[in-house]
Amino acid sequence: MADTAGLRARNSAFWAQAAPGWIRHADRQDELGRPLGAVAMARLDPRPGERVLDIGCGCGGTTAELAAAVGPTGTALGVDLAESMVAAAATRFPSDRHPGLRFAAADIETGELPGAPYDAAYSRMALMLLADPVAGCANVRRALRPDGRLAATVFRDGTANPWLQLAVLGAAPHVGALPPLPVGDEPGPFAFADPARVRRILTAAGFDAVTVEPDDVTLAAPDDPDTVAEWLIEIGPAGAAYRTAPTRQQAAARTAAAGLLDRFREPGTGYRLPAGLWLITATAP
Repeated sequence: MADTAGLRARNSAFWAQAAPGWIRHADRQDELGRPLGAVAMARLDPRPGERVLDIGCGCGGTTAELAAAVGPTGTALGVDLAESMVAAAATRFPSDRHPGLRFAAADIETGELPGAPYDAAYSRMALMLLADPVAGCANVRRALRPDGRLAATVFRDGTANPWLQLAVLGAAPHVGALPPLPVGDEPGPFAFADPARVRRILTAAGFDAVTVEPDDVTLAAPDDPDTVAEWLIEIGPAGAAYRTAPTRQQAAARTAAAGLLDRFREPGTGYRLPAGLWLITATAP
């Protein structure tokens, strides 16, 4: 397992390479990925006039939802490690049309989170990607006012999310070398699979009233195998290699991924992708 500095460098390189896929599919990700964060959004219950921090904002869709909830008298700041995704978020949701909505590129483990203190912090599927989750969560806790609240979602384990790795497995034989896949507790989709570990991390970061609850949702995608396969390939670890592969190999990658994903397809209706999540809540002392 790499040391923390090595993992941070790997994270930075990975997201710089992965960002074009997320930017290309930003609208699709906002629409189809909404169930992944809905329970945390509801539990956070952002209120008019509040100041809210969005951790791992990606291309800004979740931050825009938070900004709509807190209204023109509130503030929503989206932060993400990938500078190009933050730039895309600012383009998609310009501040002149969205009062109180701001974005910043920052490493939440080491960087200052501007505009603190915040009333609440939200994260959809990002905390599991931290190289040093205790440091990152501690930084978020310091950015909250006393009694500030956190609500976040992460994936559970692979068995609860059986479709998640199929796009990678299907694409891998047809594209170039993939980045190193996570081992053990290294940053990755299942790094927070153990709820006891999640509680230890949040407690060590200084949070109180930590809860970790299961939530099961279904992502509904259209009955378009080629498009769905490309979406899942491009936002995953095979995305960078896929984008540089020749057209024929890209087509083969999509076909193979779609074949593996076919078990989740209802012809004429679409895909139903089951996702098992943890809802994490906590408060700052």
